[in-house]
Amino acid sequence: MRLAGKHALITGASQGIGRATALALAREGADIAINHYPDPDGAHRRNAEAVAAEVHALGRRSLVLGADVAQEKPSADMVAQAIREFGALDILVNNAGILRDATLRNLTRQQWDDVLDVNLGSMFNCAKPASSHMRERETGSIVNIASVIGLTGNFGQTNYAAAKAGAIGFTKSLAREMARYGVRVNAVAPGFMDTDMTRTIDPEIKENIRKQIPLGHFGTAEDIAAAILFLVSDDARYITGEVLSVNGGWYM
Repeated sequence: MRLAGKHALITGASQGIGRATALALAREGADIAINHYPDPDGAHRRNAEAVAAEVHALGRRSLVLGADVAQEKPSADMVAQAIREFGALDILVNNAGILRDATLRNLTRQQWDDVLDVNLGSMFNCAKPASSHMRERETGSIVNIASVIGLTGNFGQTNYAAAKAGAIGFTKSLAREMARYGVRVNAVAPGFMDTDMTRTIDPEIKENIRKQIPLGHFGTAEDIAAAILFLVSDDARYITGEVLSVNGGWYM
């Protein structure tokens, strides 16, 4: 197993790419802390508990940690709890993300702030305490989920594109800071994937997008999880500051 004895924290892990990543890392031997948004009706927690049960069925330890990662203190408390429960934190996957699409003319400041706070601010909130812990141990791996939209831009997504482009710059800068301590920092930039987030796109628009993908189909959450698994494993021990694009050739 490539991750035997490792401990990982994955934000936004109650569904989609986060869930797929939790299971992929658990199959390779990692214990998993599953973060979810603490929604009032408890739907995200129930989903996270279901993921935790799947992790447990694979023979690994799991934690369910509710925290709004757009907020600094809850994020720091969550990282501290994962370290306390597991004894160490070897892997952080900053996956939490939301969409609030609108053209700039119609975009509200709240929609702008929400997307920047969750998609980019959460990376600061979680990576700061996690990287401090990893620096002290002189080992660790952080993977930030960017997007092809951060590389290309997209109509009606100035907020999302700004956040994901920021994630790429954040990744490269933190990689330079942490390399001397043996901590690697990379990013995965998914293309248009078949996830809950993209299922809200108008079917006609989705079909037009699909036709532009050289491989001819949308990717899956498992495709992204496989890329993350590679980057956090020793197979990628000499890779840091990189952005691994997983988009079926849509952007080269």
